Amino acid sequence: MCRSLASEGIEHPFPIQAAAIPDAVAGRDVLGRGPTGSGKTLTFGLPMLTGLRGAASKPGRPRGLILVPTRELAHQVAERLEPLAAALGQRVLPVVGGVNIKRNLTALARPVDLLVATPGRAQDLVNQKALALGDVSVVTLDEADQMADMGFLPQVRKLLAHVPGSAQHLFFSATLDGDISVLVDEIMVDPVTHSTTGGEAQVDSTEHRLGVVPDRETRNEVVLDLGQRATKTIMFMRTKHGVDRQAKKLVRAGVRAVALHGDKGQNSRMRSIADFTSGDATVLVATDIAARGIDIKGVDLVVHVDPPAEHKAYVHRAGRTGRAGASGQVLTLTFAADKAETLAMMRKAGVDPQVVETTRTGTDGATDLLSRTDLP
Repeated sequence: MCRSLASEGIEHPFPIQAAAIPDAVAGRDVLGRGPTGSGKTLTFGLPMLTGLRGAASKPGRPRGLILVPTRELAHQVAERLEPLAAALGQRVLPVVGGVNIKRNLTALARPVDLLVATPGRAQDLVNQKALALGDVSVVTLDEADQMADMGFLPQVRKLLAHVPGSAQHLFFSATLDGDISVLVDEIMVDPVTHSTTGGEAQVDSTEHRLGVVPDRETRNEVVLDLGQRATKTIMFMRTKHGVDRQAKKLVRAGVRAVALHGDKGQNSRMRSIADFTSGDATVLVATDIAARGIDIKGVDLVVHVDPPAEHKAYVHRAGRTGRAGASGQVLTLTFAADKAETLAMMRKAGVDPQVVETTRTGTDGATDLLSRTDLP
């Protein structure tokens, strides 16, 4: 495993890893909070894999379970851990909705050591008696607060009820509060908490700006120009319809843009992420589904075309750039009438943005709103 990590250029742990891995390896229940891009996947993945050594798994009976809120995150976590598991002779399997369940049934007919699943599909497989959780010795909830926000906690509770009471529990997210604190009290035993953030957006390596525009027409023209710049950009919209409409506008303007939201099929969603990750597309237009946990390196700019409704969503959206200490820029667009409300939300997220107002459209407006030194 050490050789696998070294081959990826990983020689020193991130702060959340250095803090939490020793306790996780020791078998403690761990409550971990760190900003997106801080290395949480390896923080729980490495202890899980090392703890599963020395025993064999049976078909349909994994010994490790990772629950995540979205299909994309399930595939990303599995891909991140697969080479490390292979070095230990272990098998990692993602199971998610949006694909024919027969594929999952076939995959589970072989022994699986570590299962990465969305709650709905895991419950479907339990109901069909294709999946049993009685051999699970360690379970992780990744992006736990997102599962709460998406209404998955009843399913999570049902699944955890199938896990032996002696199992180790690892809960990780950028924010841990509200309903998750109730679940912690119910499930975890004397958990040790490690936090490398106060649940606020990173400000050390990321520049945050609030761009105030007078009307929708000005905003729309500025957004088109932002998309035409040579930067890797994620644009967030509030609705799925808004995502599709904005992506089409950008494509008509000659921008290599792709869309991502929950109504798109699994193959379409994975293709959008792959195109954006590889650089075949320079702009990803998305709903908040892309804000949780998905690790896309090299994102230069995050644009909130529609400001997030609350500060926790801002933390997750903004975390798509400035990951692992890299620099990045976050631009939140708002109308003059909404300036005070948007500014208050950003400050609640721990951000004191530079406020820039413009009445100019297109290239001039975009130049007003962006840092000329950081982006072309």
